Amino acid sequence: MSNLIRFVFVLFFTVAAGYESFAQVRNNLQPSQRVSPENKGKKGAMGKKLEAARQNFINRQLSLTDNESTKFWPIYNQYQQELTAVRILKRLNNSSTAANGTEQIDKEIYYESQLVAIRKRYKDAFLKILPPEKVSELYKSEREFNDELIKRLSESSERAGN
Repeated sequence: MSNLIRFVFVLFFTVAAGYESFAQVRNNLQPSQRVSPENKGKKGAMGKKLEAARQNFINRQLSLTDNESTKFWPIYNQYQQELTAVRILKRLNNSSTAANGTEQIDKEIYYESQLVAIRKRYKDAFLKILPPEKVSELYKSEREFNDELIKRLSESSERAGN
């Protein structure tokens, strides 16, 4: 039963990540644009399940109160949307071969700085809602969740290859 749950979880992650990437690319986002709420509603059921799993994991790790949760999740979702938009642009930059390698490197550094700027801005917003200990735990929880997804995906790939 545990293997079935892992497989379904990895499958959801894979489909959601692919679906999110293609949905964003078709919108031709610019670095200054944010993902709009209309686009968020277009996610498939698997993407929603992945988001629900992430939300449950973070909720458990942070032990959010009802009041904290009500204030935190809308801001966190906006934070994730902004990070995703920049990551997609960064991926597009890496996938296209620029005539000038220096230009591609400059864009890569620009996107990295955008990611850092978003994290700094939202760190301050999170600190207005949560104590510093919970904000620190949030970042640790995000890494743990992503590491677990990668681990399960890797395990699933190994099983499929054997």
